[in-house]
Amino acid sequence: MSCEHLVCAQCAHPVIEGRCPLCRANRERMHHHGFAGLSPALIAVLLIVALFVTLVLKHLSGL
Repeated sequence: MSCEHLVCAQCAHPVIEGRCPLCRANRERMHHHGFAGLSPALIAVLLIVALFVTLVLKHLSGL
C-alpha cells in the first residue's frame, strides 16, 4: 500500500505531504517494512549469502 493517495483524517491533506504529526507518523510507519528497518529484498539477499557461507565452511571443514 502506498500513502500517495491517502488523505489524513486530521488535516485533510495528502499523507505523503506530511503536514501534521499524524501524517508524518503514518508516512514513516508505511515506508518502513521488514525486519529492523531492512527491506524484504535485502533480508532475502542476506539469507542467501549466509547459506552460501555456511555451505563453503561445511565444504572446507570436510564434513
